[in-house]
Amino acid sequence: MTPQHSETPGGGGREHHGDGGRESGGGRWTDLERPPLNATALRHALVRPDGLWTALDVVQATGSTNTDLAERARAGSAEQGAVLVAEEQTSGRGRLDRQWTAPARSGLFFSVYLTPDVPAERWGWLPLLAGVATATALSRAAGVDTALKWPNDLLVDVGGQERKTGGILAERAGDGVVVGIGLNVSLRPDELPVPAAGSLTLAGAASLDRDPLLRAVLRSLEQWYADWRAAGGDPGASRLQEAYAAGCATLGRTVRAELPGGRELVGEAVAVDGDGRLVLATADGVQQPVGAGDVVHLRAAAG
Repeated sequence: MTPQHSETPGGGGREHHGDGGRESGGGRWTDLERPPLNATALRHALVRPDGLWTALDVVQATGSTNTDLAERARAGSAEQGAVLVAEEQTSGRGRLDRQWTAPARSGLFFSVYLTPDVPAERWGWLPLLAGVATATALSRAAGVDTALKWPNDLLVDVGGQERKTGGILAERAGDGVVVGIGLNVSLRPDELPVPAAGSLTLAGAASLDRDPLLRAVLRSLEQWYADWRAAGGDPGASRLQEAYAAGCATLGRTVRAELPGGRELVGEAVAVDGDGRLVLATADGVQQPVGAGDVVHLRAAAG
């Protein structure tokens, strides 16, 4: 997935052609530089009676963790705090149902189920909250400065260039929302689908151990979610809106918003409003909020 498409969990996976992208002979399964996640240790560290996370499952491969967890939620077999992690996604979904895959164990591909007890009109903040939580965790656990591209991309610096290394996708399911997070951890240059993709290893991460990285992201998500709920979903009172704006690489730049229905809007991104929408100041002096669409960065922020 590329930064220009602003679409996916799993920022830099390869386009799916139906075979899941596995190499013959089990090459990716035997890659010693990509050890499997320790599900037992992860559950021991994260699932506790007084915490958000109620269950954590790791599967070797699946089409999409979002699809699987959403099906569980609709069937009533997933409760709030369920976490589903895949070592490999063969049909990871993003905006417009684009499909992408990445080598097994090369990243973190997981979904969580949340049932926020806040007004439903504020649920749109969940993907932005997930972005803030992930960026915060990566700064601490991997030593990588991660920027947010509105609405759902995670960017890192690789050789002075912004590269998409992850994405977030939220969708309603059952009584709540499934939030999927995809993060490229160890993708090598020859595994990148396009030059604009990135990974933590290419950004010079201090740690590529996926177990502590996943623990850090989930703990950060738990804290931000708790603060947001305690504030009744208010993005201002929970400081979520402030944190998102501070880490958003889109603000201050001239961008093109590719809107539903084929329309386009060009302007300077000047704010993220209380509904999580990107506000564009257009050439005719109008400030136009954008609630959905792909955003293309046309020019770097001034200064």
